[in-house]
Amino acid sequence: MTQLKKWSARPAKAFALISVASLVLAGCAAAEEEEPTAAPTATQAEEPAAVGGNLVMGVTSDPDTIFPWKATQFQAFRMLENIYDTLTAFDADLNVVPALAESWEVSADGTSITFNLRDGVKFADGSDFDSADVKYSYEAIQDEANAGVARSTLGGVTSIEAPDADTVILNLATADVGLLANLTTTNLAIVSSDDTEESLSNATNGTGPFMLESRTAGQNVILARNPNYWGDPTPLDTLEFRVLPDEAAIAAAMSAGNVQLAVFGDPITARAIAGEVTVNTTPQLSYHALMMNPSKGTTSDQNVRLAIQCAIDRQVVLDTALLGEGQVTGPITSPAFRSDPSARPCPERDLAKAAEYLAASGNPDGLEIDVMVPQGLYAGELEIGQAVAAQLAEANITMNLEVEERGTYIDRWIAGDFVAAIAQNGGKPDPDGMYGRYFPSTGNLNQVAGYSSASMDQLFADGKVESDPVKRKAIYADVSAELESNAVWVWLFSGYSYTATSDTMTGFTPMTTGSWQYLRTTGLK
Repeated sequence: MTQLKKWSARPAKAFALISVASLVLAGCAAAEEEEPTAAPTATQAEEPAAVGGNLVMGVTSDPDTIFPWKATQFQAFRMLENIYDTLTAFDADLNVVPALAESWEVSADGTSITFNLRDGVKFADGSDFDSADVKYSYEAIQDEANAGVARSTLGGVTSIEAPDADTVILNLATADVGLLANLTTTNLAIVSSDDTEESLSNATNGTGPFMLESRTAGQNVILARNPNYWGDPTPLDTLEFRVLPDEAAIAAAMSAGNVQLAVFGDPITARAIAGEVTVNTTPQLSYHALMMNPSKGTTSDQNVRLAIQCAIDRQVVLDTALLGEGQVTGPITSPAFRSDPSARPCPERDLAKAAEYLAASGNPDGLEIDVMVPQGLYAGELEIGQAVAAQLAEANITMNLEVEERGTYIDRWIAGDFVAAIAQNGGKPDPDGMYGRYFPSTGNLNQVAGYSSASMDQLFADGKVESDPVKRKAIYADVSAELESNAVWVWLFSGYSYTATSDTMTGFTPMTTGSWQYLRTTGLK
């Protein structure tokens, strides 16, 4: 990863060059990768950080929750991954590596995984971590009444055993090839068996390197070093997430020396600040999409959805909203399973075909569609909506933008309370981790997707158990094909993140997943 003082756009082909070894169970290799890049480097030259100090990171919104099992907002999710730990983790190359589980063994048939837990781990309150906490956490997430957003990841787990304090056994209905990778999400964080959602909604008690010190609505969240952390202590005394109105305000604060770290999504802002601080450009697995709800209103008609898909030029949307900084994408951004964006109805904009689909839907003279757009969640949100609306207008489709405050937007999104929505979703190294909770009929976020089918259910079931990388890649190519041919959503593009760091900071590694997990190694010179 290139270190930059001046602006430099990362070539689009970088998206295809991310190492994803060790994603699957029983030693199965990832499918047909191109040459992997070297591990990302920290944004500053390697220099030992001084112990102590207070680092300020600029963010554009408050975390909407501090309870890890329900975090969907990016800012909340990224903050919490530095407070809580999971059994497994990703390294900078997206290899699955030990975290709270020091090692694991998979049975020959893949239906049982035995985890050997790390010794000497404590929660921030000083209590001991053991297998009872893992069993408690996973069983609570499995309970539908608790509404954990990653519940589907554990859907194949039939029982959880804790034979002794240092051992956990997950018994599965069938093999689950992507499970080790999918256990890395903070939505599956391990909490103390003495804690509840109520107790963790106003305070934190994790095994990670930081703990919550204070939280002031609309101003900041301050984390302090966790003295009981099992790993190398973070160099920082405190880490402040300072809430500022927008990315331009964060850039101004960096120029004034009041903020030392920021991750921008807007290339214009990143270019403007690049002459003053180090800016590192990192391709992302996350993607922007026009999510259409096939279960509601106008978008329940497949011909309407196909008309919308054919009326959009994705590259023009990318050029308009984010200066072309990114890559047009299909549904799956996982590097070893990446969808071919040309394998879709109307890979190029086709207004004549859009008109045919409109006529087939019974709307030859056009129609209107209400589209929910967030305000203040991520860079380019409104610009993407406006660019899509302008293109659809040329196809006699009027797009009414419903701009929602971020909290209202998230609530409506989770409930599936929209006909269509402009959205940015996180990508994952394993495609089951990306979409296993959305498109299978049993997925706990299927109400967001609004789409399921017997064939889709079978594909996801097959993808879980298939250990041959070539065959597994073919399965998810079929998933992508069904999603595209039904125009379930319109996948637009994946973009970049722009990590800006002051010269006083060292040790932060940007990741293609968007993770901020390397805040635990960040320090001040």
